[in-house]
Amino acid sequence: MRTMLGVLLLLVGLFPKAHAEPPPSPPGEDASVLHGVTVPDPYRWLEDTSSQRVRDWYGAQNLHTESALANTASGEALTARITELATTGATRYGPQIAGGTLFYFEHVPPAAQPVLMAQPWPGGEPRVLVDPNAMRGNFAITEVWPSPGGKYLAYGVAEDGAELTTIRVLDARTGKPLRESLPWAGGGTTAAGLAWDDDEKGFLYVRFPAPARGSEVEQFHAALWHHRLGAPAARDRVVFGRDYSAIAAWRFVPGGPGRLALLANVGDGSPAEVWLRRGQGAESEFVRVLGLEHDVREASWIGGRLVAVSFADAPRGRLLAADEKGRVEELLPQRTGAIREAAPLAEGFLVTRSWGMDNWIEQYDDRARFVRRVPLPADVGVGAIASEPGQGSALVVWSTWTTPTRWSRFDAATGTMETLFALEPPADYSRVRVHRIEGVSRDGTRVPVTVLSLEGVEPDGRRPTILYGYGGFALGLKPGFLGANLAWLERGGVYAWATLRGGNEFGEDWHAQGQKTAKQNVFDDFHAAMLALLDGGWTDREHLGIMGGSNGGLLVGATLVQHPQDFRAGVGQVGIYDSLRHESEFANGKYNVPEYGTLTDPAQFRATLAYSPLHNVKAGTRYPAFLMTTGVNDSRVAAWQSHKFAAALQNANASGHPILVLTRGDAGHGIGAPFSQRVGNTALALVFLANELGLAEEVRR
Repeated sequence: MRTMLGVLLLLVGLFPKAHAEPPPSPPGEDASVLHGVTVPDPYRWLEDTSSQRVRDWYGAQNLHTESALANTASGEALTARITELATTGATRYGPQIAGGTLFYFEHVPPAAQPVLMAQPWPGGEPRVLVDPNAMRGNFAITEVWPSPGGKYLAYGVAEDGAELTTIRVLDARTGKPLRESLPWAGGGTTAAGLAWDDDEKGFLYVRFPAPARGSEVEQFHAALWHHRLGAPAARDRVVFGRDYSAIAAWRFVPGGPGRLALLANVGDGSPAEVWLRRGQGAESEFVRVLGLEHDVREASWIGGRLVAVSFADAPRGRLLAADEKGRVEELLPQRTGAIREAAPLAEGFLVTRSWGMDNWIEQYDDRARFVRRVPLPADVGVGAIASEPGQGSALVVWSTWTTPTRWSRFDAATGTMETLFALEPPADYSRVRVHRIEGVSRDGTRVPVTVLSLEGVEPDGRRPTILYGYGGFALGLKPGFLGANLAWLERGGVYAWATLRGGNEFGEDWHAQGQKTAKQNVFDDFHAAMLALLDGGWTDREHLGIMGGSNGGLLVGATLVQHPQDFRAGVGQVGIYDSLRHESEFANGKYNVPEYGTLTDPAQFRATLAYSPLHNVKAGTRYPAFLMTTGVNDSRVAAWQSHKFAAALQNANASGHPILVLTRGDAGHGIGAPFSQRVGNTALALVFLANELGLAEEVRR
C-alpha cells in the first residue's frame, strides 16, 4: 500500500491509470435481528480488516482512488500551493506552566512531528526536551505532565497513528531520561492522564488492565494506577476505579500541594462526577463532591477552591465551588454567553465564553466580581489559557480566520496584552472577508453559517463552495486560522462553516438537542445551512460540496443518503457510517453511547436505523461524488466503517460520479499524524472537491 507521499505523487499525475471501475464488492447474506426487525448486513465480511481478502480489497480500492485522482486538471498546482501554505515558520501550541517553567510544543515544517520545549516563565531561553523525530519509528507525543515543581516531565508516546500510549519520564532540568516506560496508559476516548504526588517521587496515571500474554490490550476498564519513580511497571497497583465502568474516562485537575480533583466520565459526551483526593501516592483515596445531577463538564482550582463548570439549571453554565465535605456554593451565576472554561489568575480568575462563533474572555476578582473583558480582536478563537494559581499573569493562545497562532501575556493588574509569540502568515490573508448568514432548520431553529471568501468575490449563484460541519460531543466550532485552505479561496471558491446542534457553541441545551434520539436535528441543521448557501446566491447544487470528519463523517454520510440531490460532492474523513454496528466491541463505539444512545433501547434503535448512512443507501440512486479516508490503526472509528459504506454506495450508485475510499496502513484517527500526512489529507480533499465542483485552475487576482 502506498504511503501518503505516494498519494501526493498521484495528485500530480505520476501514477498510471489503473482501474476504470471500482473493484467488486460482492454482498453476503449476513443480517442482525434487533427488536424484532431483521437488518441485512451484506458487507459484514469487510469488518475483518486483518484478513487477506479484505486487505486485497482495500488495496485495490486504493489503486482505484489513485487512478480517479491522477489526472485531475488542477491537482499539481493546487497541491503545490497547499504545501506552500502549510510550510510555515515555527508553530507553538499546548502551553503549560509548572514551577516557573513554561512547557510547550514547537513544530517547524516540514519536520514530521513537533518537539517538546521548556522555557523559564515569563522569560528566558527555550530548549528542546524531547524530539520525536529522532526516535526510530513513526512516534508522536500524545500528552505531557510536568511535576508540580517542574523537576520532572512525564510524557506519552504512541506509534503509527494509534493512540495507545506509553508513558516515559525525564529530568526536566537536564533532559536526561529516566528508566520509566509504562505501557497501556490510556489513549483514544479514554485519554491518557497523569497526576504527580506532591513529593514528585511518583504519580497516579490512567491505565488499561494488562493483556494476556500474546494478546492485544483491550481498551476498556481503565482505572487509576500508582507508579513510584524507579520501580518496574509490574509493581504498579490500582488505586481507584477498578470497577467504576468498562467505559470509564478520567481527567485529573491538579491545584498545587494537597490539591487534586478527578473528573470521572462514563463514556464520551456525558457529564462528570467530581472527586477530591485524600492522602498521597499509593495510599490515595477519593471522595465524591459533585454528582451527575450537577452536570459538570470542566473544573479548575481557583483561590484554593475547586471550581466546576455546571450546567444544571443553567444551560449557559455557572461556576460552583465545592469542598471535600460536600459543601457546594455558587461562585458565579449564569450570565450572557456559554461558559467554556475557567482558569486562575492572581487572586481571581478568567472565564472563556462563546455564543455561536463569537468567543471572548472575561476577568473576575477574588469575589467573583466582573473586572473587564480581555482585549482580543473580533472573530477570535481562544485556543488555551495557561496559568498558575496566585500568579499575576496568564498566557492566552488565540487566532482568527486571518491571524495565525498568537501567544499573549495578559496582565491581571493593568488588563493589557503583550505579544510573546506570533507566527507570521505564509501569505497575504488581508483580502479574506467573513460573512454571516443563517439557515432555518426543519423545526424552526436558526442555524448560523460563517462564509469566507476573498475580497471582491460576491455571490454569483455558482461559486464552488465547501460547507464543513461537525455537530456532536459538545465540541464547538470556533474561528481558527484559515491556513492552507486559502488555496481554495484564491481560485474563487467559498468555504463555509455551519454551527450545528450537538456542539456547545450556545451551551449545553444546544448540545443536548443533537444527542441520542434527537440526532436527526444535526442533519436537519446541516441541510438548512446548505439551503442558506443556495438561497443566498453563493452557489448552486452543482457547485456545492460538503465535508466532515469522525462524527462529522456521520454528518456528511447521513446528508448523502438523505439529500443526494442537493449537492455535488462530499468528503468524509474517518467517519461513522454503520451506526448500528458502531456500538460494539470494535474501536470505541461503546464509549459513544452517552452521545448516540444505546441500541438496547427500542426508541433509540428506531431513531438510529432511520439515519444510519449504511442502512439508508438505496439502489439506483444518483449519488454525488464521495471520497472517504480511513486508517487501519484508528482506535476511535473502525476502518471497516468506511469500507462497508463505500461498497454499498459503489454497488447502488446510478450517477456515474466516483465513490472512492483510501485506507492508510500507518494512520489512525489523525491524532498525532505526521506533517506530510496532514498536508496530504488537505490536498486529497481539496483536489477531489476542486475537480468535482469545477474550481478554477488558476489563481484569481
